[in-house]
Amino acid sequence: MVGDSWTHKIARVCILPLVNTPVTPNHLTVLRLLTGLAACACFAVGQWEWDLRGGWLWLLSAFLDRADGELARVGGKSSAWGHKFDYVSDVAVTALFFVGAGIGLRHGWLGQWAVLCGLAGAAGVVAAEILAERIDQAQKDTGEKAYPGFAGFDFDDVLYLFAPVVWLGWQMPLVAGAAVGAPAFALLTWYKLARLRRARGAS
Repeated sequence: MVGDSWTHKIARVCILPLVNTPVTPNHLTVLRLLTGLAACACFAVGQWEWDLRGGWLWLLSAFLDRADGELARVGGKSSAWGHKFDYVSDVAVTALFFVGAGIGLRHGWLGQWAVLCGLAGAAGVVAAEILAERIDQAQKDTGEKAYPGFAGFDFDDVLYLFAPVVWLGWQMPLVAGAAVGAPAFALLTWYKLARLRRARGAS
């Protein structure tokens, strides 16, 4: 299914100069992964100057996540391996955000509990992403998503907000909330998958 969110449309225009070049979607995915990992490392330092740098790297990484898929579609360079590489990179970077942010908060009022909260949030993200991918694959024939977007935004466009959250110093409530919310969201996604399988089995 071709993405039609605002960020997909912007990325589609930006990658046009790359269509007939040796640059492949996997090159962009590698860059997306590296910038995402660098952003998470910056967040782990726990200093505002590094949070500022990490935020810009995070935004670039999130945009490259759109750009690699658009280059694959527009340039006719889609592949099963490329899709899997993109998927694994997305899950890893999103999960490691919470790990990095949790480590960066270790000197705050939560102390080492912040690191544990980050790990719990990361585990929930990984579980939810895996289950959501199974739902998407099960509904591949209809093009429906586990969590559809709205008003021109994809569900995972919320990741762009992580950068301003960090810049504003609000990562403590985000990480603490994710420690509970991400596993709960994973359970909700599991329930949706189980219900979908029951419905398809019955039909």
